[in-house]
Amino acid sequence: MNMNDMKADDGLIIAGKAYRSRLLVGSGKYKDLDETRRATEAAEAEIITVAIRRVNIGQDPNAPNLLDVVPPSKYTILPNTAGCYNAQDAIYTLQLARELLNGHKLVKLEVLGDEKTLFPNMPETLKAAEVLVKDGFDVMVYCSDDPIQAKMLEDIGCCAIMPLASLIGSGMGILNPWNLSLIIEQSKVPVLVDAGVGTASDAAIAMELGCDGVLMNTAIAGAKDPVRMARAMKLAIEAGREAFLAGRIPRKFAASPSSPMAGRVA
Repeated sequence: MNMNDMKADDGLIIAGKAYRSRLLVGSGKYKDLDETRRATEAAEAEIITVAIRRVNIGQDPNAPNLLDVVPPSKYTILPNTAGCYNAQDAIYTLQLARELLNGHKLVKLEVLGDEKTLFPNMPETLKAAEVLVKDGFDVMVYCSDDPIQAKMLEDIGCCAIMPLASLIGSGMGILNPWNLSLIIEQSKVPVLVDAGVGTASDAAIAMELGCDGVLMNTAIAGAKDPVRMARAMKLAIEAGREAFLAGRIPRKFAASPSSPMAGRVA
């Protein structure tokens, strides 16, 4: 949402569909599927990301199926290309996901640069995005916090831009709010922080900056109490969004009394 065109909060709209929740969650790293289910319910998320290369959603009929605890009838499943390091692998992975999910179009593209940083490989990301959009996918895309490349992805036709706050799984929070603000200001499609959130205050800050939503996995699944953290993240997203819509007071280098001086008794 462009801050200059800010309107009443009527929900998050991605690829023409409205969602009440602005918190998107991952499905990996939990101790078991029951914990996945309980944390997802506590988060009250509606969009759930699934790493097609790592999580069973029907590829193996003899293994536990994630869709048994987060059914597509209740949630929007968002297949992602975690573990892909080139455009070709990412494209193939999402084409497979489309077959497994009966023609599902909404996907999350991420093409990684290396195994150490998991930073996005932007040339390969741009290449894959162009092919996938032409192939009829609604592409949400993980990217660097570079406003120029974010605009390129939007121009290609991606339905949501997802810049990293910091490295995947690092819990470092938003390291460059200025770049993020530039992306938010210029974008006509939703901007969602993806990667780096560590705790509830990070999520709230992202929303206060004007992000349309936040996607997270490790911050919840890696917490000592994932279900409680999921609930905290839900509340942080809601509080941050309310603060953004309310409009914060300006920062200034002078004190301002809480009570008016005019009309005082003595």
